[in-house]
Amino acid sequence: MALILNGGNFLPTVKLSTSQDVSVGASSAQSTAIGTAGHTPNKIVRIVSTTACRIAIGTNPTAVAASTFLPANVVEFTEIAPGEKIAVLQESAGGKLNISECIL
Repeated sequence: MALILNGGNFLPTVKLSTSQDVSVGASSAQSTAIGTAGHTPNKIVRIVSTTACRIAIGTNPTAVAASTFLPANVVEFTEIAPGEKIAVLQESAGGKLNISECIL
């Protein structure tokens, strides 16, 4: 679903569903599995962190210093396969990573 703005630009809209917080710290921490493994279609998730961090996505991910950078307080949408998890590692300070499943 999308909202059409003046000038013909599209703004995607989603309904937020199940949400979880993961503590961001000096060691990689994983979310619980998102969706049910083996089911389709893939899931869109909304992620935002209270602190700059590194994230990794997979069935058993570990976030490291070279993982994808997520700035503090920036909302990001990404697609993941059902059953995957998101791992998070602090850049320089602890905080919380919020993950919300989206319904299109």
